[in-house]
Amino acid sequence: MRFIRMPWFLKLLMRKAEWRLPTREKAIYLTFDDGPIPEVTDFVLDQLAKFNAKATFFAVGENVQKHPDILQRILTQGHQVGNHTFNHLNGWKNESKRFLENVKKCQAALEPFLPADQPHFFRAPYGKLRLSQFKSLSRQYRLIFWDLLTYDFDATFNPEACLKTSLAKTRPGSIVVFHDSLKARRNLEYVLPRYLEALQLAGYRFRAL
Repeated sequence: MRFIRMPWFLKLLMRKAEWRLPTREKAIYLTFDDGPIPEVTDFVLDQLAKFNAKATFFAVGENVQKHPDILQRILTQGHQVGNHTFNHLNGWKNESKRFLENVKKCQAALEPFLPADQPHFFRAPYGKLRLSQFKSLSRQYRLIFWDLLTYDFDATFNPEACLKTSLAKTRPGSIVVFHDSLKARRNLEYVLPRYLEALQLAGYRFRAL
C-alpha cells in the first residue's frame, strides 16, 4: 500500500511538524530528498530553472561532503537546503543518541554553505522518527514532512502512473516530495518536467519553504 499522504494519526502525534502550508494562492512547495549527486541533482536544477521554480533540497551529509559543488549550485540558484541526516538513517531502527548525533554531523557539513538567514530544516529519512527524537529535534529545526509523496523511488510504480497520481493529489499548499537519487531517476526524469508543466499551465507557482 502506498501512503501518498501521511496517515492522520501520525499528524496527531507530531503536531509541531509541517505537512502542508496554509495559502490562498495556487502555490506548492517542492522538496527533493537524498542528494546531492551528479547528473540527477543537476537534471532537477535544470528543470526547475526552466519553470522559474524554487525548491528545498533535503541533503544527506555524506553526499554533501562528496559533492560540495552541487550543493553550492543549489544555493546559487536560489533554492534552500535542509538536513536529511548524515547517513540516511531510519529513526525507528536507531537509538536516539546515535540518530541525533548523525543529524548533528549532517548539520555541521551543511553549515559552511548555508545563508545566515535560512531557517534550519530537517526531514527524517522515510518519515520515521521516534517521539523522543521528534521532541528533541523540534527544539532546533523546522520539521518538514509532506502532503504528497510521489513514490518516484518505487520501481514498481511506472512513470505514467506516478505522474497521474501526483497531479491528482496535488492541492494548494502541498509540500511535495521527489528524490534526486539514482533509485528515483527513471520516474523522476519522466515525471518532473511533465508535472511542472501541467501545474504551471493550471496556474500554480513553485516555492521554497
